[in-house]
Amino acid sequence: MRTFLIAIRTPQAFDAVLKQAEAASSQYADLDAAAGAAKPRSVLLEQWRTGRTEVAAALRDVPLGHGFPWYGSQLTAALMVPLRLMGTWAHGQDIFDALDVSRRPTSRLRHVASLGVIGRELSFYAAQLPAPAEPFRIELTSLDGQAWVWGPEDALQRVQGSALDFCLRVTQRRSRAETDGDGMTWRKSFTVLAQFSNRSYAVG
Repeated sequence: MRTFLIAIRTPQAFDAVLKQAEAASSQYADLDAAAGAAKPRSVLLEQWRTGRTEVAAALRDVPLGHGFPWYGSQLTAALMVPLRLMGTWAHGQDIFDALDVSRRPTSRLRHVASLGVIGRELSFYAAQLPAPAEPFRIELTSLDGQAWVWGPEDALQRVQGSALDFCLRVTQRRSRAETDGDGMTWRKSFTVLAQFSNRSYAVG
């Protein structure tokens, strides 16, 4: 939450955050998580609730198209909100998995799926690979049987399957092999989608 507030309220100070992330490299997220885990649970929960309220209030004051710095990119309020939803959902899945508990997905999962689609080109950029020029089509089925579709009908590059599998894949919560068995058909244009930088979806 703290990093979001710095980016929104004092963007000029975000360079210091980036330097900390670069210095810690791949340990950045783990160090941040360890610092939170060291706090009493009641304190951590209260900080999370307070931070959630502050982030929501800060985003309400920012014009939808106004840009502010983020890890490796610029974000707008219109993109930050679904990113927060994606991050909360993905890390929530971590908790469900750790407790070996299943949860019933809802139609709100479409926000996560939409970000997965939008992040296609960014995933290739993060993997330092050229993005395919040909159009692509995503055909997902929600839990209630609705079809969620992006892209032209005649596109040769496709991803087809359940919306839940797609969201688990693009948030790196399931491997390709784990989703293939549940009806998810991946074509070559999306084989690196889940490599989209975790830092871009970070929720710290």
